[in-house]
Amino acid sequence: MASKKFSDINLYELLGIDIDAEQNEIRKAYRKRALDCHPDKNPDNPQAAERFHELSKALEILTDESARSAYDKILKAKKAAELRNRQRDSKRQKLKEELEERERSAYHKLERSQPYSTVTKSDEELLQEQIDRLRKEGSQLLEEEQRAMREQLKRSHDEKLKLQQQRTQFDSAQHRIKIKWKAGPDQDYTEEQLLKYLKKYGDVVALVMNKKGRGRAMVELASREACDMVLAYEKGDAAKPLSFEWLTPPASEVKPNGSVCGSSSSRDYEDLVMRKMRQAEERKRIIEQMMKDEESAK
Repeated sequence: MASKKFSDINLYELLGIDIDAEQNEIRKAYRKRALDCHPDKNPDNPQAAERFHELSKALEILTDESARSAYDKILKAKKAAELRNRQRDSKRQKLKEELEERERSAYHKLERSQPYSTVTKSDEELLQEQIDRLRKEGSQLLEEEQRAMREQLKRSHDEKLKLQQQRTQFDSAQHRIKIKWKAGPDQDYTEEQLLKYLKKYGDVVALVMNKKGRGRAMVELASREACDMVLAYEKGDAAKPLSFEWLTPPASEVKPNGSVCGSSSSRDYEDLVMRKMRQAEERKRIIEQMMKDEESAK
């Protein structure tokens, strides 16, 4: 990054904003892009750290009125020059170069003939002065944005840690699940049939059929993930659907209105649930194939 000049970078394109963007748009664009390449999230990626530095410097320059004015002057001059160069043919380009050479020669003669203090500074020098000033003063806005970003990353980490602790501390005996179905002459379930559905999601610690009335049972599953998947996805036989409900839900599952959640809203947790579902389906497919192979071998 040290080899790059910020006057050579289009800071507006870097942030994905228009040249006339307001401060709130600049800050919003910075948050979105800088969060993705934050060094804490990409500790082994030096390119991410470099991009984060570029984005931070873009925020500093474009949210400071003087620095932005100096930068815009260079950017507009470069765009105008690019446009002029595209419009000139080779002959006019040669004439331009000759003219510029004469102007440079005349400028140097003028520079030598005048006191140093009267020489006009270039746009590049003016921009560098503004960048140096920002570095010395420190950008309060940049500090605020980066502090908010660190807090957001910490909250995300704490939430993941809390979720992991909840899963680790899950006590299956304290959080059993009630099973209900509409029992009829040809619509009842046996213990073996229920186990066939439940074992897809993980180990079954215990399954108790209600001996006093048909259509009722209670299951204790070994893991919280298995409980969440059963609650969210299992329906049983379409002809005699099953319904599942916590007997004693975990504290985090109870909403203010008293209803019970079926699964965590965390994106990482949803990914875990879906992965477990795919694994369960794959186990089911393998078992069915083994049974078919065994029958055909008889």
